[in-house]
Amino acid sequence: MTPHALLFTIAAIGISETAYLIKTRVRFEKPICLIGEQCATVLASRYNRLFLFPNDVWGLLFYIASAMIAAFLVIGVAPMVLWYLMLKIVVTMGAVFSFFLMYLQWRVIKAWCFWCVMSAFTIWLMGAILMTSNLLNI
Repeated sequence: MTPHALLFTIAAIGISETAYLIKTRVRFEKPICLIGEQCATVLASRYNRLFLFPNDVWGLLFYIASAMIAAFLVIGVAPMVLWYLMLKIVVTMGAVFSFFLMYLQWRVIKAWCFWCVMSAFTIWLMGAILMTSNLLNI
């Protein structure tokens, strides 16, 4: 599997994570927290919105954009250099924002959301793949 296809697959996993969170929020359901019991605490905190939109919506947009760009790289849509640069920018912004949200869980909210942590690791994995792979060599 090429690094581009791997990034696309990981972005698809992220889409499913955030879609689940959006579905539970819209239905006013408590999310299933696979580890611990603090997901609802984090997701109901005042830090769950940025610029009027819930963080799960921003996450979904991030993963959709990442998947689309990775797909363009997989199928070889020109200009490849531009798509690669855009993917690096998007993933870097996502990684930085994820780091900030993890800090908030740790030091401010003092509660951990399994889905939020999984999303952060998903984004950081995408960043690690970008940093360790030479994605321009097709």
